[in-house]
Amino acid sequence: YLKLLDKNSDLLKVEVIGHSVQGRNLYGLMFTSSKFGKDKNKIRVMIFAQQHGNEQSGKEGALLLARDLLKDENRYLFDRIDLLLIPQVNPDGSEINQRQNAYGADLNRNHLILTQPEPRALHSIFDRYLFEVTLDVHEYYPYDETWKNYGYRKNSEVTIGTTTNPNVSGKIRELSANDYLPFIFRFMKEKGFSVFEYCPGGPPGINYIRHSTFDINDGRQSLGIQNTFSFIQEGMNGPDNFVVNLKRRAEGQCTGMRGLLEYVYLNKEKIRGLVEEERNKLSSGADGQLVSIQSDHVRNGQKLELPLFSYSTEKDTVVIVEDYRPVVASLYDVQRPLGYLIPKKNTELTDWIERHNFMVTGFTEKEDLTIQQYFIQDIDSLDFEGDPTVNPIISIQEVNTQIRTEDYLFIPVNQLKGNLLILALEPKSTLGLVTYKDFAHLLKKGEAYPVLRVIKNIK
Repeated sequence: YLKLLDKNSDLLKVEVIGHSVQGRNLYGLMFTSSKFGKDKNKIRVMIFAQQHGNEQSGKEGALLLARDLLKDENRYLFDRIDLLLIPQVNPDGSEINQRQNAYGADLNRNHLILTQPEPRALHSIFDRYLFEVTLDVHEYYPYDETWKNYGYRKNSEVTIGTTTNPNVSGKIRELSANDYLPFIFRFMKEKGFSVFEYCPGGPPGINYIRHSTFDINDGRQSLGIQNTFSFIQEGMNGPDNFVVNLKRRAEGQCTGMRGLLEYVYLNKEKIRGLVEEERNKLSSGADGQLVSIQSDHVRNGQKLELPLFSYSTEKDTVVIVEDYRPVVASLYDVQRPLGYLIPKKNTELTDWIERHNFMVTGFTEKEDLTIQQYFIQDIDSLDFEGDPTVNPIISIQEVNTQIRTEDYLFIPVNQLKGNLLILALEPKSTLGLVTYKDFAHLLKKGEAYPVLRVIKNIK
């Protein structure tokens, strides 16, 4: 079907951007009226769907969108936009209607460690074009027993989530929440679809309601932490995950994607200028600035009017949520270093660096620089969004002996992925590598943490 669209249009070129575990193609649809990614007057947008194989409507909606974008009345979009549309990130899971890929991995929890080929392909093409706008398309499942026992369920056909990590540019988060969300809500309602902000958690009175995770291991935040105008879109799943209302669900997903393109078209200069400004800050940020590595969802006094479906009346209603936590507040900050020294003999870390395509430079010890090392005194735990995660008790000390710099890779923090680096490598980060089993061995009670920090001496 994609090859047929490609053949019949001068706007579209279909490329294979990678392969799944079982060797299936990952297709990227490149829409442009010029040469993709080369026109500096255009803004680059990436939309990708079906990271979870049992969330079929995102892929179907993307195919509807591909068809509609080639209609004459929609060609104007590509006067300002270059669009990469990836309808299906997880073809192996889709083939058997399974959430995970063929290795049993949840791809939308793999964007930090990048051990799976599918998200690696996604990040590789993102790094090639540095898209200013991204949208990760999913489905949410409101039919579980806890909500059924509560007597209500969520019933918005499409929900939209913004970036929530506190280290993402505040200006980008403000534009997302205060300008884009009102726009897309109007757009969807005018097209006849119910829409709301993505609000996991609940039911009210049993658990709190928040605005998604602030973790950087998913498709929205792993790109958003690079100061991208980034979103997640969650359509409402069917009771059987697959057949019920699939046409309507796909049309809702398509409309949400189309609405994003319309907003970007209308606000191209504002978005592109803001993203460029905030990315430049990441790439040239001064050391010593604070970066939040532990956060929590907190209240701000607001109550949430949550649209729900009542099982007893079989009608839509609104429930007032008292325990509503829309703010992500920092619990623990670290000062931004100049960079990190990674021991070359640690192949897990060096392979991870290569998968992420981090900028690596040489390092020379100088008098105005100090090398620091953490010591793991004990390993405690804390709650992260309802689950326990490691929380080491640490001390930090200067490395007074001269090190063999040829034994280390130096990863400077002043690069687009600088905040991602800090969140990944700091041992107390609740979003860090040490929270994954592949890297848990980096934390050993009574031993030094192998990653070294480099800071500038305070005069």
